Amino acid sequence: MGTLAITLVLAVTKEGMSFEEAFRVSFFQVVSVITTTGFITDNYLNWPGTLWIFIFMMMFIGGMAGSTGGGIKVVRQLLLLKNSLLELKRLIHPQAIIPVRMNGKVVSQDIIFKVMAFFLIYIIVFIFGSSVMALMGLDASSAVGATAATLGNIGPGIGKVGPDDNYNFIPYAGKWFLSFFMLLGRLELFTVLILFAPAFWKK
Repeated sequence: MGTLAITLVLAVTKEGMSFEEAFRVSFFQVVSVITTTGFITDNYLNWPGTLWIFIFMMMFIGGMAGSTGGGIKVVRQLLLLKNSLLELKRLIHPQAIIPVRMNGKVVSQDIIFKVMAFFLIYIIVFIFGSSVMALMGLDASSAVGATAATLGNIGPGIGKVGPDDNYNFIPYAGKWFLSFFMLLGRLELFTVLILFAPAFWKK
């Protein structure tokens, strides 16, 4: 959907760009961002209008379940979406037991709770990271772009850390902070955050 939307806008608004080129450019950027490979062939910040917002949103999607890609992961978002839609049915039929199903199999409520917790913590960590980077002097777009790109292990972000730029201007403290976020995102939050829980160190 993202590729199609970007392709249509580029083909219509960008002068001299054919539909084939628009599709090729948009498809590569979308796949690169979602799979967190970090390859860029075109500066999406120079695309017409606010198409770069599509790319920014995709930084949170991430790869498939079990992949080494960053981000929240598609399967988690699919489970959240299914659970949200089923919640409407549960409101209409409060006595009914309506489980979430994935590939025809029932997903336990415990897994749903864990997915919801992961999603909430991911967003909280992202907001916290963006705030810290803003306090270090980065403008709003660069702060959220750097945080989203490192937490999702994307590579290029938005703002001053876009495809044509790098992280060189960020203070040393900020680079250490973002490096920690890269580790946090790569190990999927819980693995690292549990080290800061006092209960983990108790015998």
